[in-house]
Amino acid sequence: MFIYDLMMPLVGSLILIICVLVGVAFLTLLERKVLGYIQIRKGPNKVGFAGIPQPFCDAIKLFTKEQTYPVVSNYLPYYFSPIFSLFLSLLVWMIIPYFIGMYSFSLGLLFFLCCTSLGVYTVMIAGWSSNSNYALLGGLRAVAQTISYEVSMALILLSFVFLIGSYCLLDFMVFQGGVWFLFLTFPLALSWFASCLAETNRTPFDFAEGESELVSGFNVEYSSGGFALIFLAEYASILFMSMLFCVIFLGCDLFSLMFFLKLTFISFMFIWVRGTLPRFRYDKLMYLAWKSFLPLSLNYLFLFIGVSIFFKTIMM
Repeated sequence: MFIYDLMMPLVGSLILIICVLVGVAFLTLLERKVLGYIQIRKGPNKVGFAGIPQPFCDAIKLFTKEQTYPVVSNYLPYYFSPIFSLFLSLLVWMIIPYFIGMYSFSLGLLFFLCCTSLGVYTVMIAGWSSNSNYALLGGLRAVAQTISYEVSMALILLSFVFLIGSYCLLDFMVFQGGVWFLFLTFPLALSWFASCLAETNRTPFDFAEGESELVSGFNVEYSSGGFALIFLAEYASILFMSMLFCVIFLGCDLFSLMFFLKLTFISFMFIWVRGTLPRFRYDKLMYLAWKSFLPLSLNYLFLFIGVSIFFKTIMM
């Protein structure tokens, strides 16, 4: 029995990680196809049927290329930061509220905030250890941007914690049985989606990878395997943020096909935004975080605290 209890979470986690990595592979294919049609051209369509094996060809190409590293780089942090980045992106998936007894996360939202906060360090160390001015600038921008938007994300999560009275994601399923939170808190949903774009360094907030002025940003010195790991970590984060958006705002019906269709649609919106919007100006980005999203999330937080206190006094 003890061996069974020990093995079940490990096997479940392994299957989950494999499924996430396969999902990331096909998310990259979806992105290239959608961007192709947005820009009125074909996406990848030469490898196999409709280009479906393309992501696996990309992975084989990246991991078989020669690994180079700058002579003046700080080698150990430079080498390990992409690995740690991917590890964090996969670790945060453990909070998904499955009923099959993988892990019991009654404090799932706190675990999510801890993992996203640690993700800042991987970008900062990747930019600094490359010993390149472009990489350092990209890393500094990414750190400032991520920390700024984490504040409003944490406040949005806290407002739901006060409304529900729990940090567990399973409770979102219970509370959204009648009506989705999207209809009750539509401005918060828009704010959360924009913050997710900023957290994952996606257009229009991709200052960490500004090709026009920083060549490629904090990952400019990475090639082959290191670049592939950073790429995988970014897309795993996009998938996870889409999943969390569906859990919080679109009804947490994890065991229905509709949940995965909603997840695919939110992931498609990340790509759609990339194909549609130009990059922000950096001061506008900070203005949006501190002057728009922060007051909005604070107001909702106070509102939900008031609502929860009101209902508690009525129940007493």
